[in-house]
Amino acid sequence: MDSRAVLTLFVLSSILLFKDNVCVAYKKTVTQPHVLFILADDLGFNDVSYNGRNHGSAMKTPTIDKLAAEGVTLGNYYVQPICTPTRSQLMSGRYQIHTGLYHAIIWPDLPSCLPLEEITLAQKMKESGYATHMIGKWHLGFYKKECLPTYRGFDTYLGYYLGSEGYFNHNRSDSVEGIKMNGYDFHRDVGENLTPAWEYNGQYSTFVFTQEAQNILRQHKPTDKPIFMYLPYQAVHGPMEVPEQYTEPFKDKIKDKTRLNLAGMVSCMDEGIANITKTLKETGLYDNTIMIFSTDNGGPTILHYNNWPLRGAKGTLWEGGVHGVGFVHSPLLPAQVQGTVNKAFIHVSDWFPTIVQSIAGGQLNGTKPLDGFDVWDSIIKGTSSPRKELLHNIDPYFVKVTNITQLPSPFTPDIHAALRVGDWKILTGNPGVYNGWIPPLESGIVPIQPVMPEGKNIWLFNITADPDEKYDVAYKNPSVVKMMLAKLAEYYNTTVPVLWPDPDPNCDPANHGGVWGPWM
Repeated sequence: MDSRAVLTLFVLSSILLFKDNVCVAYKKTVTQPHVLFILADDLGFNDVSYNGRNHGSAMKTPTIDKLAAEGVTLGNYYVQPICTPTRSQLMSGRYQIHTGLYHAIIWPDLPSCLPLEEITLAQKMKESGYATHMIGKWHLGFYKKECLPTYRGFDTYLGYYLGSEGYFNHNRSDSVEGIKMNGYDFHRDVGENLTPAWEYNGQYSTFVFTQEAQNILRQHKPTDKPIFMYLPYQAVHGPMEVPEQYTEPFKDKIKDKTRLNLAGMVSCMDEGIANITKTLKETGLYDNTIMIFSTDNGGPTILHYNNWPLRGAKGTLWEGGVHGVGFVHSPLLPAQVQGTVNKAFIHVSDWFPTIVQSIAGGQLNGTKPLDGFDVWDSIIKGTSSPRKELLHNIDPYFVKVTNITQLPSPFTPDIHAALRVGDWKILTGNPGVYNGWIPPLESGIVPIQPVMPEGKNIWLFNITADPDEKYDVAYKNPSVVKMMLAKLAEYYNTTVPVLWPDPDPNCDPANHGGVWGPWM
């Protein structure tokens, strides 16, 4: 066979096709794409520069901007308003009212976790033939070892179990029933081998997590299983800690110390993503990798994170709490969708069926009924989303935590809830404390605080026409309000008991070698 024939056969064997909506690489070794899911923590809608440059923000995210611009930017993408709920829906594909994690977050002293009967995204990816690696923040419970990442489908794990800690010292303090607690929370787990990773004390977590991702990619061999890597960075959640070299470029434009540190933290994470992308290319894995990027919730404006021009902040059901930044980047995407902004209605719970079924080519059997939809066709073909409505949440305990084991009945508009159906969004009860429109400090724009009439508990917006929630049209559309309240009542009737056990002082790290870890 002459050299031209050999070359032709080699090229043909490497052609990438989307068959049955599954990206298939016809190569001898890897026939499924690698999947890299990067989750930023508390990254505000206006804290990426592809949004912020048009709204007075000094933040710089050149890597995120480039990857989004070359891929598919998700322009109608939603997450949950706080940490644990977003992560639970990503890992389970199910609304938090169906897992019990619909009130607040999992605090260090709560003997609670994503229910063990829930099948996780990692378990389905492992079942689909993937090597599964997690690097970063877990925050889905740790009170017993069965709750931890390597018992929930991940082959390896490096990171921390709790919701926040020091970036350098990896310590977390807490107080339970008057007992002050402090412990180290950084672990390297492989299978059932759970090991405190003391060697990282003093090392900045964004560096550590980036380097771990690079090491896993460099160690991958052509004959190895395809990689599913879940990388939930600590960045850019508080505390506001970052090496000083990352704040220097912003000192002329940002005078507030908290926001200055945030700019540095965002910049450092952006650099980390650049380094991982470079490693993907150096190792030859990039051409067969699908990268998904998402925030976990809106930014906390009280700490000068920013969601402008959206209303509200982290912890609220306003758009500033739930309308997230996200994109899909891959050379495997069809040329006609690369560089586009996709307006399909997509929620974080949709990644479970999308990744397992349409990207990995796996099966969804064995899970509990999913609330997520497979949206891969919407991303790669630009078709309309199969998702027509979205329950943002229902939390009857949002304001006052009493009788928390008994679900109030029936649903009333006094309950903290929000629902989207088509263009309509309804909010009931108290949507959250931070309900204004807060511009970036450096923009010079004056914040807008709405007048909130006493006793008001229903708001209705046409989100398509009014994405910033400026015009409440509830009084003009009583029939829509009635329909939306009826749907909320239907969802409420499917709610399982809330997972909110009493705090347990036995979690104290002093009883466990100075480390936060399983105590039951």
